[in-house]
Amino acid sequence: MLTVHHLEYSQSFRILWLLEELGTPYELKVYQRDPKTMLAPADYKAVSPLGTSPVITDGGAALAETNAIVDYILDTYGPGNLRPAPGDANRDKYLFWFHASQGSLMPILTMATVFDALKTKAPFFARPMLKLALGRAEAMMVTPRMKALVKMMEDDLGQSDWFAGDELTAADIVMCYCMEGAAAKGFIGKNHPNALAWIHRMRERPAFKRALEKDGTGQVAFKSS
Repeated sequence: MLTVHHLEYSQSFRILWLLEELGTPYELKVYQRDPKTMLAPADYKAVSPLGTSPVITDGGAALAETNAIVDYILDTYGPGNLRPAPGDANRDKYLFWFHASQGSLMPILTMATVFDALKTKAPFFARPMLKLALGRAEAMMVTPRMKALVKMMEDDLGQSDWFAGDELTAADIVMCYCMEGAAAKGFIGKNHPNALAWIHRMRERPAFKRALEKDGTGQVAFKSS
């Protein structure tokens, strides 16, 4: 039986949504974060030593990393579903957004999250200097890259309902965490109607709502895992 080892407030929500879209039976095992450190508990690390999320087990195999898991599930349980075939007109956009989610967007959003935490949790006497240094780092490393990526999102979503055409694909599923995170941090706002419309369409999908219920948090939260 395919098992999703689901760490609360983590990227494994995307795997729940994928499986709900496919209608694939699975077992869900939920783990709570340590309330002090917000890290994965010991029983989760017994499955995934790095303590990162998501992780699945299937038979005797264990697999981590979001996009590797998505490919495994589509290969094993949903061949021909949720990804344009080679030669399809939407294949290039699918491949770009599928990999941009983890290769470009998540590192930037994680960096922004770390910067925010440092600004608020640093010793009081160090905060002014730290905020100045981090503000400069954000201006150089975070904001320009996010603006460029959000512009690409807005342009592509002005041409189709989803990231790789007018049908949902796995690229949209892996982008959900990035889109919610970008909106929560103010990178996506009222000047991005196409991106906001995508988020609305995502939230209205029945499979997304079922995944949210099983997740149990009531939201797709952006927190480093």
